[in-house]
Amino acid sequence: MDAAQSRPAVSLLRNPKTRSVVYQIALCALVGYLAYLAISNAAENLARAHIAFGREGFRFWDQTAGFDISQTLIDYSMKSSYGRAFWVGLLNTLLVAGLGIVFATILGFAIGIARLSRNWLVARLAGLYVETIRNIPLLLQLLFWYNAVLKALPEQLADSIHVPGGGYLNRRGLFLPQPVFGEGIGAAVLAFVLGLAAAVALRVWAKRRQERTGVRPPIVGAILALVIVPPLIMLAASGFPISFSFPQPGRFNIQGGIEVLPEFMALLFGLVIYTAAFIAEVVRAGLAAVSRGQVEAAHSLGLRHWPTLRLVVIPQAMRVIIPPLTSQYLNLTKNSSLAVAIGYPDLVQVFAGTVLNQTGQAVEVITLTMAVYLTISLFTSLLMNVYNRRVALVER
Repeated sequence: MDAAQSRPAVSLLRNPKTRSVVYQIALCALVGYLAYLAISNAAENLARAHIAFGREGFRFWDQTAGFDISQTLIDYSMKSSYGRAFWVGLLNTLLVAGLGIVFATILGFAIGIARLSRNWLVARLAGLYVETIRNIPLLLQLLFWYNAVLKALPEQLADSIHVPGGGYLNRRGLFLPQPVFGEGIGAAVLAFVLGLAAAVALRVWAKRRQERTGVRPPIVGAILALVIVPPLIMLAASGFPISFSFPQPGRFNIQGGIEVLPEFMALLFGLVIYTAAFIAEVVRAGLAAVSRGQVEAAHSLGLRHWPTLRLVVIPQAMRVIIPPLTSQYLNLTKNSSLAVAIGYPDLVQVFAGTVLNQTGQAVEVITLTMAVYLTISLFTSLLMNVYNRRVALVER
């Protein structure tokens, strides 16, 4: 009877699927046990050093920070809390990462298309850019932009470079006119949003009609009218409630306007130029992956080079471009943490730097910082994966 009962157990273990589940459960249990040992050991060591841990370790969040931050997108002062400093650093990181992704994509696509240009000089210059930039470490490029380029700007206020439109450029940064919005601007913004929504709906309708009839409706003028005309009408009805505060040279510094820090410019330049070199190679490979027959077929139908590239080649190449392009977006966001080398107040410099040094809560600060970068990366991947599924080729 015992032997008969043992046979089913033995037969279950011989099943590959059962063994796989057992091994995975055992591995998860082992990893969980090791994590428990690590956390317990860390808690004991921190308690021995009289350092708060866990919920007690986050008491610093509401304490007064007592330090200033050079660039803030929200209200902040030395009397603000460490939690406020965290949000300031996070917004600065999102700002440089968002602008970097936009500009790097534009520049990368332009360089990638130029690499396949029929013009020998354009193609070789684009290739030289890619091979030079991507083989120089990003940290060195950031130091070059900050120390060799921006530090070479005029130091004296009287020697500032005048920027067209009422701006100034010197070693302290770029000073630009700041728009000041009055009453009635909300109606113009609402008109712009509604016009943009109508333009998107018109674009969807035109695409469906083209798929159904093969005729591409001329909608470019209508889209521009929907996006531009309603806001202009609302602005005119409100008396154009937009004015500008121009920077004015003072005795010791330039007052008024928008100040763009040299650290921000150096970080943005470095990230954009460096990442664009990799995006250019991704775009070149994606364009080269499209069959030559697609181009020849488009030319046989009377399409010129640029319409063929825009309507035939690029839409098919996007299926190849999107996955590696996502990796470059993630790399740009994570590489923004190198801002600490040039003093830009991003999340790492503010929270994992100054806040950590003042509070000593290394576990909480570093864990929260890593969680933020992980969340940003996962959200970026989610958006790119959604877009990738839309442009992916559907098998029939």
